[in-house]
Amino acid sequence: MWIYGRNAVLEALREGQVESVLVADGVQAGALKEFERAARAAGARLERVPRIRLDQALKTTQHQGVAAQLPEVTTSDLEDAYRAAADRGEKLLLVMLDQLTDPRNVGAIIRSAEALGAHGVVMEGRRSAPITAVVVKTSAGATAHVPLVVVGNLPSTIERLKERGVWVYGADGAARSTPEQIDWNRDTALVIGSEGTGMRRLVRERCDELVAIPLAGKVTSLNASVAAGILLYAVQQGRGSG
Repeated sequence: MWIYGRNAVLEALREGQVESVLVADGVQAGALKEFERAARAAGARLERVPRIRLDQALKTTQHQGVAAQLPEVTTSDLEDAYRAAADRGEKLLLVMLDQLTDPRNVGAIIRSAEALGAHGVVMEGRRSAPITAVVVKTSAGATAHVPLVVVGNLPSTIERLKERGVWVYGADGAARSTPEQIDWNRDTALVIGSEGTGMRRLVRERCDELVAIPLAGKVTSLNASVAAGILLYAVQQGRGSG
């Protein structure tokens, strides 16, 4: 799996995720030295190549002259998320994605989930964007630090979570409850639906409660990744005051 762009590659090198780095001829000497230092510290091989090789390999010219090869992302299971919560002495917090097919949205949500303390991101294999290099790049390396759980059926997974005492809240702009009205101080799963159609009926019906973020402007909805970040922050605020 390849990612590209200077900031994305440097971040991946700092996180120790990189197997090798390709730097195009013509990259400024200062930037080249920075990549060489970072690659040496990470134990990654660095190779200088003609720029056209990057163009052809990445199928884009917007790579800023550098690309990094990462190991394939490994997926986890729900027990990994439970273990992560137990290891940190925290109540479970999951983010569940229903029909999110934009890899940038998925990557951004994974980034927010990791940064805001979630123990796992759950998605359906058939109805979510695959975990590609775009997802990894947009996540800014978070795919390596939060369990990514791919399931066959999201509604049945929700049922299994509820049997284990997890409260499931679906993000829905038409809901009456707001984040401040929810008791987040318990094992929780947040469901984020697609921007176009929201959650499927079967998913919505299995949620314990729907929650809406109050909006004050003329725009009537938020980007899915923005909504996820706001709700995750609300969970942390609610747990901190609980």
